[in-house]
Amino acid sequence: MKVFFSSFLFFIGLLFASCSSNDDHVSNNNNPMQNPVEEDSIPEDSGEENPVTYEFKYLALGDSYTIGQNVCETCRFPYQLKEGLESNLNADIELKIIAQTGWTTTNLKNAISSQNPSTDYDLVTLLIGVNNQYQNKPFSLYEQEFPELLTTAIALAKGDKNNVIVVSIPDYAFTPYGNGSSIISTQIDAYNAFAENYATQNGVVFVNITDITRQGLANPALVASDGLHPSALAYAQFVERILPKAILSLE
Repeated sequence: MKVFFSSFLFFIGLLFASCSSNDDHVSNNNNPMQNPVEEDSIPEDSGEENPVTYEFKYLALGDSYTIGQNVCETCRFPYQLKEGLESNLNADIELKIIAQTGWTTTNLKNAISSQNPSTDYDLVTLLIGVNNQYQNKPFSLYEQEFPELLTTAIALAKGDKNNVIVVSIPDYAFTPYGNGSSIISTQIDAYNAFAENYATQNGVVFVNITDITRQGLANPALVASDGLHPSALAYAQFVERILPKAILSLE
């Protein structure tokens, strides 16, 4: 009887020890410190990478219509064009302006020669001629110097004519200063016709914005406070026409 009782106690002891060992095993398996997640099993971030930002250089050549006489710095058409390009192309645009109020084709030629800009521009705009007309310079001077300026613009645009845009001359006859003068309009038409024909014959884009400025007397909001130059609103309408052409040249 004693032997049987001793055997029974021994069996109970073994059974208890086995249960205790199993409990410890379960506890260890559920302990995150004892079972760390391996690095390879951590899911990778599925977020999209940041889009690529492109960088371009833009050179604006001209006179008061390019420098933006009587409008704020960010209101002038080259700056508005820069902003439009940056928004549409996810790009950073480096803008340089060579322009001054009162400049003729001769003045612009001399300024370019003096400043000697680099020849690696991705985009060049050229708007020049109104002061040749205003200062009664011989039309033959424009016929000589506009082609020279366009050739220079192409050279500055990496030698690629597809990177150049010629912008037509605004008509200041349709301002309080111009007072609806038909003589001014006729002469502006002659300058624009020559520029458009020459640009087109040489495969350079020509953008006509003159008709916008011819709404200036009917819509005074298109004229700056000096009663002569385009307003920020007029420049915004210029850019609506120039921007699609500029995007094509940069894509």
